Amino acid sequence: MTILSSNTTKPATDIPALLKTAFVNALIALVLFSLMVGVRTEAGSDGQLTYWTRFGEVASLVAAVFGGSIVLRLLRQWIGSSGTDKLVPPAIRSGMSFLGRYLAPALLIFTVLVPVIFYDQRYILDLAILVLTYVMLGWGLNVVVGLAGLLDLGYVAFYAVGAYSYALLATNFGWSFWVCLPLAGILAAFWGVLLGFPVLRLRGDYLAIVTLAFGEIIRLVIINWQSLTGGPNGVSSIPRPSFFGIPLDNSDNGLAARLGIEYSPTQRIVFLFYVILALALLTNWVTIRLRRLPIGRAWEALREDEVACRALGINTTTTKLTAFATGAMFGGFAGAFFATRQGFISPESFTFQESALVLAIVVLGGMGSQLGVALAALAMIGGFELFRSLETYRMLVFGMAMVLIMIWRPRGLIGHRAPTVYLTKAQAISSDLVKEGHG
Repeated sequence: MTILSSNTTKPATDIPALLKTAFVNALIALVLFSLMVGVRTEAGSDGQLTYWTRFGEVASLVAAVFGGSIVLRLLRQWIGSSGTDKLVPPAIRSGMSFLGRYLAPALLIFTVLVPVIFYDQRYILDLAILVLTYVMLGWGLNVVVGLAGLLDLGYVAFYAVGAYSYALLATNFGWSFWVCLPLAGILAAFWGVLLGFPVLRLRGDYLAIVTLAFGEIIRLVIINWQSLTGGPNGVSSIPRPSFFGIPLDNSDNGLAARLGIEYSPTQRIVFLFYVILALALLTNWVTIRLRRLPIGRAWEALREDEVACRALGINTTTTKLTAFATGAMFGGFAGAFFATRQGFISPESFTFQESALVLAIVVLGGMGSQLGVALAALAMIGGFELFRSLETYRMLVFGMAMVLIMIWRPRGLIGHRAPTVYLTKAQAISSDLVKEGHG
C-alpha cells in the first residue's frame, strides 16, 4: 500500500538545464550585441568611415543576460510553486484594487491642473501636449485594433490626411481651425472607408501588410504631389487656432488685450493644451458610448470570432467599414491639431515609425482598455524623454522594457476583453420552453 504525504514539496531545480538555457541566451545576446554595441562607426573629418570597439560593454551585457536568465528561471519556479496570491498580502491587494478604482479620476484631475501647476515650465507643457496627442491617437486606433480586432499598421495615413487637410484648407482658403477640424475628420473617415473596401476579405498578417502598404502609399503621394502638398518642403505658415474668433497674440485685438492682462506666449500653449485635452476626452466619450450600442457589440463579436459573427447574421462588411471610418476620423482630428500646433508639416512627420509607436501604445496598454492606452502613452512618450540623455542606450532599454511587459503582462498593462453586455446572474427557465421546436 502506498502512503501519500499531504505536505507538498517544491520541485527540485534542474541545474544542467538551467545553465544550458542561460548559456544559449547569453550566446544569442553575444551575437546581437556584438554588432549593435560592440562596433561603433562614424564618418570622420576626411569623409572616411572610422570605427572603434566596445567589447567591455558587450561582455557586461552578456553577463547580465546570463545572470538574468538564471534569476528569471528560479523566480518563475518559486512563483509557480507558491502561487501569486500568496506572494501579495491581502492588505496590498485591497489597496491596489482601491487605487485602480480611483486612478482614472485622479489622473484626469491632475491632467486638468497641469497648466496651473507647471505654468512657468514650457518644456513640461509641450511634453504634456505631445502625450495627449498620442493618447488621442491611441484611443482612435483602439477602435480598430482593440474593439474590432483588425490589425492596422497604416494608421499614420489618416493622421497625415487630417494634418494636410487642415493645412491646405487653412492656407489656401483662409478657413479657421474650428471650421477645418470637422472637415479633416470627415476626409480622414472617407479614406478609412476606401481602405476598408480592399481588406474586407483579409485578416491577420494579410490585413497588416495591406494597411502598411496603404500608409506608405499616402506618404509617397504626399512627397510626389508637389503642386498640392509642397512635396518634401511641406506646408508652412499654417494658421494658429483662435478663441471664438479672437487671436491669441500680442495685438490690440488679441485675447490678452481684451481681457486687460499682460500678454505671455505661454497663454497660447495653455490654450492648445486644453484644446487637445477636450479632443481626447471627446474621443474617449464617443468610444465608450459606441461600445454600448449595437455597432460596438458587433465590433466585439468580430474581434472574438469572425465566423461566429457571420453565423449570428451580423453584416461584417459594414462592421469593418465603420470601425475603419471611426478610427480614421479620430486620427484626422489629431492630425489637424498637430498641424495647427506645429505651424509646419512635412512628410517626415508621418513615417511608419509613428504607426508602430501608436500600435505599441495600444498593445502595451491593453487592447480595448481606455485607461491602459492612456497609461501606456504616458509611459512611452515620457519614457523617451527620461532616457533622452542616454541616447545610445535609449532604444535598447525601451525594447527590453517592451519584452518584459509582453512576458509578464501579455494582455497589456490593463487587459480588458470583457463583453459590454452579459448576464449578471443565472436565470432558471421552465423545461417546457427549451423543448425542440419551442425554444
